[in-house]
Amino acid sequence: MKELFNVNNEFFNLLGYSMSYIEFFGVLSGLVAVWLSAKAHIWSWPVGIINVILSFILYYQVQLYPDMFLQAFFFITNIMGWWRWSHPKPEEADRKDELKVSYMKRSQLIFTIATTIAGTLLLGNFASRLHEWFPLVFSMPSAYPYVDSFIMVMSIITTFYMIQKKIECWVIWIIVDIVATFLYYIKGIKFYSFEYLVFCGIAAFGLWHWIREYKSYTRQTP
Repeated sequence: MKELFNVNNEFFNLLGYSMSYIEFFGVLSGLVAVWLSAKAHIWSWPVGIINVILSFILYYQVQLYPDMFLQAFFFITNIMGWWRWSHPKPEEADRKDELKVSYMKRSQLIFTIATTIAGTLLLGNFASRLHEWFPLVFSMPSAYPYVDSFIMVMSIITTFYMIQKKIECWVIWIIVDIVATFLYYIKGIKFYSFEYLVFCGIAAFGLWHWIREYKSYTRQTP
């Protein structure tokens, strides 16, 4: 069973690329979870829990430590999101008695920019020293610590906006997905790179779908 989660344990070979079990099923569960999110479907959260567990194990093996820590955060926020979407306040509920989508405030946008810059610098510096401070746990240096930290910080911020169903969360996800596509390709986990390329398209669909959902509220009959 332990070998099943080893990134070097080949599931199948695709055009010369060795696909591991953990990478394949990690990508599959991630695609399903994000597609359900784009549709504003509440089952995106439990499927997402499966994805973060698999991704946590994979990122540790390829030395993307900030991304690994990010999965622990995602595990908690998937539970939070599941509860928040299914337990809206009466004035926040849509036709399905789930949380309505809404737009961010200007103060939230300013907070996002400032936190992203500060968080990337601080976390990147921390990640670059992990192998020095904890050599028994992190035997190799963090790969691309600042780029990886940028992905982590923006992902954390936009996850909270997704929990609150803020439409702009999809714009941030598009930025994250583009950066992650290049990073994972460089690191050799090309199926994950392809997954994030697909995420770009799903995020664009999610942005369009949530805007349409928001506009539908004004057309509802009192």
